[in-house]
Amino acid sequence: MRAILLFMVLFLAACTGKPGFNDASLSDREFQLEEFFEGDLVAYGHFQDVLGTVRRRFEVKLNGTWDGTNLRLQEDFVYEDGETERRIWVFTKTGPDTWDGRADGVKGVAKGIENGDRFNFRYTIDLPVGDGETVRLSFNDWLWQVSEDRVLNKAYVKRFGVDVGELIIWFEKL
Repeated sequence: MRAILLFMVLFLAACTGKPGFNDASLSDREFQLEEFFEGDLVAYGHFQDVLGTVRRRFEVKLNGTWDGTNLRLQEDFVYEDGETERRIWVFTKTGPDTWDGRADGVKGVAKGIENGDRFNFRYTIDLPVGDGETVRLSFNDWLWQVSEDRVLNKAYVKRFGVDVGELIIWFEKL
């Protein structure tokens, strides 16, 4: 009985709606990745599983530099258990509204699109889980610029094509 109930919950979680570019805007701002993420920022977030249980909280200090073509974004994570992690993204502007992103662990290239107040990018990454091991996850990241100095990020996370949770982050310019 528990297995059937768990299957039903996971199935319903997989069927929930995801954002799209045709959804109503959250603000009247035009999100420009290179403008918002240039300079120093801080972010606060958490990962929750498909049942809604918060599994991990973190704070991130970010620094972005824009050279006219590439946005280099250094992220320094501090998790609630004291563990730290550094990730460096390099986003390359490939068109008026399109981006490619690369970082250690990312398989292939992250593809991103700006549209109105939002930015969407998708990628697969091998994330460290301790003792030199990694877990491969796929992210469908949605970011909305809700004010001049704040961006809301909600990422839908899958493993083996199955929803495993969501990542929610608030970015703030310093």
